[in-house]
Amino acid sequence: MKEHKVGIIMNGVTGRMGTNQHLMRSIVEIIKQGGVQISPDEAIMPDPVLVGRNMAKLEKLREMSGVQKITTDLDEVMNNPDYQIYFDAQVTGRRADAVKQAVAAGKHVYCEKPTATETKVALELYDICQKAGVKNGVVQDKLWLPGMLKLKRLIQNGFFGEILSVRGEFGYWVFEGHTIPAQRPSWNYRKEDDGGIIVDMLCHWRYVLDNIFGKVKAVSCLGATHIKERVDENGNTYKCTADDSAYATFELEGGIIAHFNSSWVTRVKRDDLLTLHVDGTKGSAVAGLRECYIQHYGNTPKPVWNPDIAQPIDFQGGWAKVPEQEVHENAFKVQWELFLKHVVKDDPFPWTLKEGAKGVQLAEKGMESWAKKAWVDIEEL
Repeated sequence: MKEHKVGIIMNGVTGRMGTNQHLMRSIVEIIKQGGVQISPDEAIMPDPVLVGRNMAKLEKLREMSGVQKITTDLDEVMNNPDYQIYFDAQVTGRRADAVKQAVAAGKHVYCEKPTATETKVALELYDICQKAGVKNGVVQDKLWLPGMLKLKRLIQNGFFGEILSVRGEFGYWVFEGHTIPAQRPSWNYRKEDDGGIIVDMLCHWRYVLDNIFGKVKAVSCLGATHIKERVDENGNTYKCTADDSAYATFELEGGIIAHFNSSWVTRVKRDDLLTLHVDGTKGSAVAGLRECYIQHYGNTPKPVWNPDIAQPIDFQGGWAKVPEQEVHENAFKVQWELFLKHVVKDDPFPWTLKEGAKGVQLAEKGMESWAKKAWVDIEEL
């Protein structure tokens, strides 16, 4: 078996997402399976080094993952030719400088999102990668979730007819920390630390909408900071300065209207933490992270408004579950494998840092819409 060894600098993997999705469920699993198979006798084998600012956390990660190489010296590994890829899962504000350093060192770049705090900086990162001739990509994990893949397959098969609207519901209750510890980091709720749900989630909604339903043409967004005070990881009370909820409507090409409620202060009574309800002229679907339910035109009930009697229609019973027609792997792992093939074999990888900049742009335009209380157009980047 011919093995293509690819060194990966994994910076910021001591955080929740970096540890769980990128290290444990992606890179470690790829190593366990014998690498990324690219032919019957050829595979790509990741060779990661874990980078962070806290050696104790890195030691714990080494024990958990089995990855032996760890360091707090980013400069040293950046200058080491054994590592071809730089991966960044740090907090957003630290990302741009580290990516620029990686490009200057000739590394290919793969980033979490948002790729920057401003659109012009996010575009600059893409531009410097292009000029340096290094390959680049942004994590757009939700495109490989089973629920989203099932939706895309329905569209490809013409199930919906003409798509009319998309309604997204995302979120859950994040505890304030006074009695029950919070399950998200405190920086998420401080604007001065680049927190806020608009910056966080509109980046996701951009690539979901663009890739599945149609390009975003305009946005109307209202944010809110519903919870004014929380308790941080050290037990200290702090003032919340970033939005914890966003109510956004998007105009898509082709006349489709999408509306997404995103909230860290909502209690869930739906099938999943994220659900998309898609209505079309011939049918509708509701997709979560993994499952998808459909109702065809021929199975659509005919309600009549009458508040004086108990509802005679079982609305839940009229939906059919889309069957499992293929095996779905972890969405982060799938994209990691695609990026590794892109680096080694030059396979296509359209999810570049320019796509990441589009996400930052939508978040920025969402904030502008909130400030102006007006619709804002999305220019082509």
